[in-house]
Amino acid sequence: MASKRFIPIAKPIIGDDDIQAVVKVLKSGMLAQGEEVRLFEQEFAKYIGVRHAIAVVNGTAALDIALKVLGISPGDEVITTPFTFIATANAILFQGAKPVFADIDPKTYNLDPNDVLEKITNKTKAIIVVHLYGQPADMKAFKEIAEDHRLYLIEDAAQAHGAEFMGKKIGSWGDIAIFSFYSTKNMTTGEGGMITTNSSEFAEKAKLLRNHGQSEKYLHVELGWNLRMTNIAAALGRVQLRKLDKFNEIRRRNAELLTKGLSSIKGITPPYVDPRAKHVFHQYVIRVEDEFPLTRDELRAYLREKGIDTAIHYPRPIFQQPLYRKLGYPQDICPNSIDASRHVLSLPVHPLVSEDDIEYIVRVISELVK
Repeated sequence: MASKRFIPIAKPIIGDDDIQAVVKVLKSGMLAQGEEVRLFEQEFAKYIGVRHAIAVVNGTAALDIALKVLGISPGDEVITTPFTFIATANAILFQGAKPVFADIDPKTYNLDPNDVLEKITNKTKAIIVVHLYGQPADMKAFKEIAEDHRLYLIEDAAQAHGAEFMGKKIGSWGDIAIFSFYSTKNMTTGEGGMITTNSSEFAEKAKLLRNHGQSEKYLHVELGWNLRMTNIAAALGRVQLRKLDKFNEIRRRNAELLTKGLSSIKGITPPYVDPRAKHVFHQYVIRVEDEFPLTRDELRAYLREKGIDTAIHYPRPIFQQPLYRKLGYPQDICPNSIDASRHVLSLPVHPLVSEDDIEYIVRVISELVK
């Protein structure tokens, strides 16, 4: 019998202050990109610790612009992970360039620096590092690889708002970085994205590309698009940014409680946390091992019956997607990514998950083993 209780896998937290900020913009009549966007960019850059932040309509647009800013073009290769959302690799295809997939570290689910080294050729122009689930990748290693091989280093921080590696904010390590503010992220603008960089040249080019290539009104110097963020979204983002650290601390506390409760359950492996990293748990991802009484998919169905929402991030590596099959990618590359796709399961960890909810999740899973 299905439970009347329901714990969602994700839920945006919108308070009265968020609503008031949006209403203020609506009442002003200044709805398109304007002062709210400028202030949001300024505040976000300061928070990340970079010189420039450029707001755009979503994270995918941010990725596309970032690669265009770096001059990635047909014939180039860009190394990235196959174990993430497809937008990361698609942004490479948008440039006419080739995504080259390196495998993941099976503990962190992030790109393995050693496998990246194996994939570098004379056509390689950049590495896109994804900070998956809110856990920073090994940026010290990737920074060294990029410098040694004269490659651009791009951070896909769509899931890592506020995360840190070796005490330094994610989004400030690479040549350029992107964030997403989709509704399920650690902070949201509904839809939205941000590009961060310390390069004034990259920042100015990004601003041109998001606004029809205009250097001034009706003077178009580049082929650009309309990828601007609205004042409405920026107003929401400014309030959300002020609450981000609090949201993240609740996520981290919830993750600690889940790990404490799940660690003793045979066949369940809680997420590993790199001791050098500040993990912000955009997702709390367990491995359902083969020794567990149910398969991963059976456990997911059972939890759903008990009112516990879950998700699979991600059910197949990108190279196994139909689009990439058609492009001729082998289906047996990156074995760690294939293995992870068969075993990972995301449990609710967002700030609206209560301690009572966590106790219930742990109890429901532990009862299966008993």
